[in-house]
Amino acid sequence: MECPVCATKNPDVAAECVKCQTPLPISSLQETLNEGASPEAWSVAVTPRSAGVAALSDDLEKGTVLANRYEIIQLLGRGGMGAVYKARDSELDRMVALKLIRPELARNPEILRRFKQELILARQVTHRNVIRIFDLGQSDGIKFITMDFVEGQDLHALLLERGKFPPEQAARVMLQIGRALEAAHAEGVIHRDLKPQNIMVSPERRVYVMDFGIARSAHLPGMTQTGALIGTPEYMSPEQARGEKLTERSDLFSLGVIFYELLTAKSPYPADAPLGTLWKRLQEKPKPPMEVDPAVPKPLNDIVMSALEIDPDKRLASAHEMARLLEIWLGPDAGSSTIVLPAPRTARYWKWASASLAIMLVAAVAAFRLKGPFRPKAVHAPVSVLVADFTNHTGDPIFDNTLEPMFNVALEGASFINAFNRGNARKLAGQLPHPTDKLDEQPARLVAVSQGIGAVVTGELSRRGDKYSLSATALDAVNGNVIARTEVSVGNKDEVLLTIPKLAAPIRKALGDTTPESVQLNAAAGAFTAASLEVVHDYGVGMEQQFAGNMQGALQSFSKAVELDSNFARAYAGMAGASRASDNAPDAEKYIKLAMAHVDRMTERERYRIRGFYYMSAGDFPKCIEEYSSLLNLYPSDNLAHINLATCYGELRNFPKAAEEYRRAVEIYPNAALPRMDLSILLSYTGDFQAAEKQAQAALQLNPSYETSYLALAYAQLGQGQLREAAETYQRLEKLSPLGTSMGASGLADLALYQGRFSDAVRMLENGASADLAAKNSRAGEKFAALAYAQLSWGHNRQALEAATHALSNSKKVNLRFLMARIFVETGEAAKGRALAEELASDLSPEAQADAKLIEGEAALKAKNAGRAIQLFSDANKGLDTWMGRFDLGRAYLEAGLYVQADSEFDRCLTTRGEALELYDDPTYGYFPPVYYYLGRTEEGLRSSGAANSYWKFVSIQEKGDGGPLFQDAKKRLAALTPSK
Repeated sequence: MECPVCATKNPDVAAECVKCQTPLPISSLQETLNEGASPEAWSVAVTPRSAGVAALSDDLEKGTVLANRYEIIQLLGRGGMGAVYKARDSELDRMVALKLIRPELARNPEILRRFKQELILARQVTHRNVIRIFDLGQSDGIKFITMDFVEGQDLHALLLERGKFPPEQAARVMLQIGRALEAAHAEGVIHRDLKPQNIMVSPERRVYVMDFGIARSAHLPGMTQTGALIGTPEYMSPEQARGEKLTERSDLFSLGVIFYELLTAKSPYPADAPLGTLWKRLQEKPKPPMEVDPAVPKPLNDIVMSALEIDPDKRLASAHEMARLLEIWLGPDAGSSTIVLPAPRTARYWKWASASLAIMLVAAVAAFRLKGPFRPKAVHAPVSVLVADFTNHTGDPIFDNTLEPMFNVALEGASFINAFNRGNARKLAGQLPHPTDKLDEQPARLVAVSQGIGAVVTGELSRRGDKYSLSATALDAVNGNVIARTEVSVGNKDEVLLTIPKLAAPIRKALGDTTPESVQLNAAAGAFTAASLEVVHDYGVGMEQQFAGNMQGALQSFSKAVELDSNFARAYAGMAGASRASDNAPDAEKYIKLAMAHVDRMTERERYRIRGFYYMSAGDFPKCIEEYSSLLNLYPSDNLAHINLATCYGELRNFPKAAEEYRRAVEIYPNAALPRMDLSILLSYTGDFQAAEKQAQAALQLNPSYETSYLALAYAQLGQGQLREAAETYQRLEKLSPLGTSMGASGLADLALYQGRFSDAVRMLENGASADLAAKNSRAGEKFAALAYAQLSWGHNRQALEAATHALSNSKKVNLRFLMARIFVETGEAAKGRALAEELASDLSPEAQADAKLIEGEAALKAKNAGRAIQLFSDANKGLDTWMGRFDLGRAYLEAGLYVQADSEFDRCLTTRGEALELYDDPTYGYFPPVYYYLGRTEEGLRSSGAANSYWKFVSIQEKGDGGPLFQDAKKRLAALTPSK
């Protein structure tokens, strides 16, 4: 057949011209399919030439320089367009892949026009799993393109070397390929030649799809859609073989073939020749993978078979759908662009950390762990770095607060480096002997030394004509010695942002990072892309405002950034954090979803963080734990990940695990008060009150003005029975600040409740609630809730109902609604309690679901239906094992006369008494003493001599109180059990 462009004579079965690669009419191929043809003829037509064939006239010697910029390093191979070389870009000092356009193609105007068009299309596909194309160049008549250079092996080589992949590893590979295709299809680009040889796997376990050079837009007018067959027969779809119009589902068929091979190490269409395998896919379905290998999980088998449907309409609908199905099977550490978000909820235990974590939100794609040629990242001791304010010599304010946040991102590409929060550093600088709001070198070093940070990075930006020079210096924080100095120059200001990863690379190396610079730059690809420098400037300003507590200003700055660049994921993440810190859960949910939709513009570490934060905000704590655990597998020194992982463990009441994560956070930042304070509270929850006291004292030494550290200290003292010391700590807290006054009042009132001094508790809580309302303090709801419990414990049902109503009018938090529902049930207003239970049942969070069942159980117990109550309490505890759930279950067993079971539950409440310290966002140790009363009744039922001792403990705790109903009954029972003298 004669080529219509270059007139070369081609074999009749040729899919494209063997000289110029012009697609040829399909008629001769279709006839061949019908009539048969030799395998040799087919392979000559479509098989790419291997790297081992004899050198052609386009060979370039090592050391050749093209366009005064690209130095040829080595030949990598040959493709249909020409030879491919590894080359060094001397201008940006990075390695690139350089693909020559064969001279006979470059001279043909039609081919060159088509190629340019395809290049433009391919450049529209920007994704971390796609080989990026940089430029089309020319040198001495040689036309070439440059693209990302990726160290690693292609999937074909890995299959030959290793055989089949374990199912999880295969799924993780396919998920990343699916993400790449999802991005391409969103731009209307179909790959058309997906095969293992076009898929690279780097040593960092990232998968890259390459060679979109023959892909064409499915929506581009004027381009040929039918009559040309392009691709490799072993992997092409039936409609592609028939020369029909292609859609995105054609690529999905190719994905199915690749997935089949990864799972089984066999072709789904075994045949002696490519023509045979192509004929099979036109006529019959393949044998399911699980029949070839029973170890293949059925969900993965089903995904493969759906992708390999002969009729495109019966296949998976999109790459997005395949990615979603793979994510469901894999779990969250593989990431996806679609995740179902449960209803928002409010954390019970984590109020103190949540606001700062929301402000610190920097965002979180998943990695897969392959064996064989891949190696885990080396373990390196954590290194903390504070990036100081860069000095802007240009006079252009666009660079103020712009470069530093992005330099943090570049540094944290190293798994062991933590960039210290610049907002916290600025606050600490304001507390220096010579306070300042600047982070120049001297105050930055002083802050670093105070926080145990090893290195400080300073920077300068200068302008010389049209060129910009950006330098950075890493200093030892203690002695000021230079650790590393680096400098780069760029041709215009828009390139300043893009060069930050290159600027950071030598500093990362000096700090101990062994990642090759080329790999660092590849990993940062796309993450430093923005529509303009103004976008990043507005984002930086927003971060500064957020750190300063100006959430409204931060939201406005982040909004400006996304108006200029709707794909700038970090700004959406910032908006989510600011909204969460402002208690605006609906907006936080909205913005976190928008951030998730654009995570491909973030680094790997940021992607993990945003997904983890997403799950944490949604209340999906098991997935939150999986996500942050996966993050820490790759970035074991990530301080924020340890803190957020602890938060999620805590929400599931796994306090030992939560404390373990906070210990690691303390190891990373030993001089930071916040992690020690949180660790102290967690240790109290676990019952290790002495260790909790040590951590609280250490936190206060580091920051005597932090209110919650006093709360942590008081909890530890209460757990050790040091009531007088706890009262003194609360009194110190009251004098600390307006917030401390409110918190201290709650603590002292709780201590009064614990001791049965209900009149004192009521007085303090009424005064405290009035003060909070006058100050427009959101803490009034908690005080009314404690007031309701105090009145109920005192036997004042009407006043308890009144206080409960006030509590609900001031707060709609999950835990508060739960506790007030209990008040309603206990005071005979069961209908109101059940109404609150119905509200909570509509919330999908584990806590709300468990609380709804506990309320229904309370109503059943109040109605003397102990059996129903036991069932409801047991169901609640299966969903979320809580201290209150165990206490309620013990009471139900007691009512049913099941004393052994009741004894077990109350004994558990005693051993986990630390959890009763804070059942919601205020001190609640006043809920604990009744355990002794109910345990006494249980032991009476068991005819145990220990009953008197339990009653005595309860009475002794509250003997100086006002004598509520339980106290009076306990005294009578104790008297009856105690022999008269």
